[in-house]
Amino acid sequence: MTQDETATEAVSLLQDLGLQEYEARCFIALNKLPNGTAKEIHEISEVPRTRVYDAIRVLESQGLVEVQHSSPQLYRAVGIDEATRILRQRYNDRIDTLETYLENTEVQESEDDGDIQEVWSLTGHDVIESRTLDLIDDADSEVALLVVDEGILSESLFDNVHDAAERELSILLGGQTEAITERIGTEFPDIRVFETGLDWLTGVGTDEEVAISRILLVDRETLLIGSYYPDKEGTEQAIFAKGLQNGVVVLLRRLMTEGLTAVKDPGK
Repeated sequence: MTQDETATEAVSLLQDLGLQEYEARCFIALNKLPNGTAKEIHEISEVPRTRVYDAIRVLESQGLVEVQHSSPQLYRAVGIDEATRILRQRYNDRIDTLETYLENTEVQESEDDGDIQEVWSLTGHDVIESRTLDLIDDADSEVALLVVDEGILSESLFDNVHDAAERELSILLGGQTEAITERIGTEFPDIRVFETGLDWLTGVGTDEEVAISRILLVDRETLLIGSYYPDKEGTEQAIFAKGLQNGVVVLLRRLMTEGLTAVKDPGK
């Protein structure tokens, strides 16, 4: 990546963090100088000189730029560590504020029949990972997780399962391969771990390119099943279903309890 491309990407990231374009460009320009005048900032950033002063005032108010009241005035960016700390805190504050607003938003009551069963889709590994962790966190009695794609084994997942074990939930963990099973067993020596021989989960021996990545069943009524293309990164998708009578949940519940391991299914 060239210096110009790096600067352009940095400006874009600063905008994502809440700065306006001229503010971001001026800040990047000052990072290229030990200190600089408005004229020098204008020449490097290509921000109109009359707008440089406005941008610098905003950056100063946010603690990102220091001003020396000389003639002409000199400006310098704060250190990288200080700048990233300020921007990170600002970002976190915005997230906290958004969370407060969302929690205080009045939810309208649905007119739908409460017996209607739900099936939703999710796209993207990070989104599916977040939902997986939330479901395990919210589990009341039982967690059954089958791992097919070893890439979903993360420290965050391990931490959540450990927390579930400390809450004395019933936990069943499975792996598609011996390597996955051994890794899970090493991490959780006191939890039931099994290896499934269902090759169709990976698409082996079929014409299908898509494979199952994970199956999570929580409290025998909430299901998440992920799929992905093994040869492509960032392609994971999932369906999320709830309800004891939901056909998808019933099918996967029986698959988990009968086809994958010999655990009696009280829902039958």
